[in-house]
Amino acid sequence: MALLKSGWLWRQSSVLKRWKLNWCDLWIDGSFVFYNSENRRDYETRVSLKTTCVNVKSGLECAGICPPESHPRENLLVVYLKDGSMLTLCANSEDEALAWKLSLLEAKRSPVFTYNPYDDTYQTVPIDSHNAVYIMPGSGCGGTQHVWVQRDTYDDSFGEQIALGLLAGMTAGAAMRSLLWMPFLFC
Repeated sequence: MALLKSGWLWRQSSVLKRWKLNWCDLWIDGSFVFYNSENRRDYETRVSLKTTCVNVKSGLECAGICPPESHPRENLLVVYLKDGSMLTLCANSEDEALAWKLSLLEAKRSPVFTYNPYDDTYQTVPIDSHNAVYIMPGSGCGGTQHVWVQRDTYDDSFGEQIALGLLAGMTAGAAMRSLLWMPFLFC
């Protein structure tokens, strides 16, 4: 899985409203993970941006939120979630807050596409444990990026085969159960 951005961010707790410094990783699949330390041994919180994020605001857009001591309001970040809660963060500089905002918005909305040159079509690829994504910055002007998606060679109809097998097994089991009661009906 490709890492989009990582670094230190201040995070405000939801109950006591205290600020705590966390190491944060933003992954290409939209996972936003908070750790206690930079060594990433065990994570503290994980938020899936693709499914829960509604909006991201930064700087002076964040009204009514007090930043941690010695940090200006321009360093604030607020991630609004679908359940009505919000994730309040603070970066170390205004530029870093803006970079985090853009990265969060990019991770929230960007799917990965593959190009098939034979059909001249693009196809969306779900990023999960079966697909490996490799990103290499391009050398052209405009900062284009080349994305390679390596898919596993598993059969796409494998899930359908399992479902049909389970259905056949249940049907056979029901038929066998009814046949076991047959001798008692003729007594």
